[in-house]
Amino acid sequence: MTKRVVLIGHPVAHSLSGAMQQAAFDHLGIDARYELWDRAPLALAEAISEIRADDDFLGANVTIPHKERVVPHTDRQTEEAHATGAVNTITRDGKRLVGHNTDVAGFKVALDKLVGRQKMPRTAVVLGAGGGSRAVIYGLIREGFQRIVVFNRHLHRAESMVKHFSRSAAHMDLRAMPWHESIIEAELAKTKILINATSIGLGTDETPVPAEILTGDLLVLDLVYGGTRLLRDAEKAGCTTSDGGSMLLHQGAAAFQLWTGEDAPLDVMQAALDEARGKGVVSAEGEPAAPEPAA
Repeated sequence: MTKRVVLIGHPVAHSLSGAMQQAAFDHLGIDARYELWDRAPLALAEAISEIRADDDFLGANVTIPHKERVVPHTDRQTEEAHATGAVNTITRDGKRLVGHNTDVAGFKVALDKLVGRQKMPRTAVVLGAGGGSRAVIYGLIREGFQRIVVFNRHLHRAESMVKHFSRSAAHMDLRAMPWHESIIEAELAKTKILINATSIGLGTDETPVPAEILTGDLLVLDLVYGGTRLLRDAEKAGCTTSDGGSMLLHQGAAAFQLWTGEDAPLDVMQAALDEARGKGVVSAEGEPAAPEPAA
């Protein structure tokens, strides 16, 4: 009997994860189908109940805007999901649903790729306060960062996220600041890494920060998958840059292994991503995003 995995989000019309995961199932001969479920927030509880009730489901992915909303609908959470307060992958344990956050593992790979052989920095500026940002903040805390400044268009969202991490980040300087160009510029002058975890630049030529405040010693990671204006500006300024491709691939690979117990075929999944991207599909945090309330 064909097993099912679904992506729950709003919207999910064009999904890079769908191409990536279906290619992996097909390559390993796993009889499973990856489906896209566009569910508005009011329909989230019903969607989760359907997954819980039907043994055909291996599990689910969860994307914008549900990563935080879905947490209370799971029966238990892994350490990463509990620590971040966000779930992007669900597995089944009988009728019980387990919430995971594989964005954390994906971000670890992306961060290591960005830093390369340099010494891991200890300061960062993070733009955004949604589900992806939570994985970023948790990953930076685990890497031993000493100062992280979060900017978000709606300051209260950034303040709420900082409060969530206050216990695990008691040893460090983690703070939220208002989204003003002069403040961002001042903080960038004191930091080493800039991470864009908003959907600004997804499918548009917008950038979250003006080119003139980027300095050549910055390491810049944009979770939007593709050549964004932010990354083009950063490259012109002499920065070291990386997009969200590594995070997308490796969070998906971690989810695949949780559902199937099989090692993910990374080359096959990467090829599927490249093909989908060649057709014009773009992605932030693994999925084409409606702007999060965070941004």
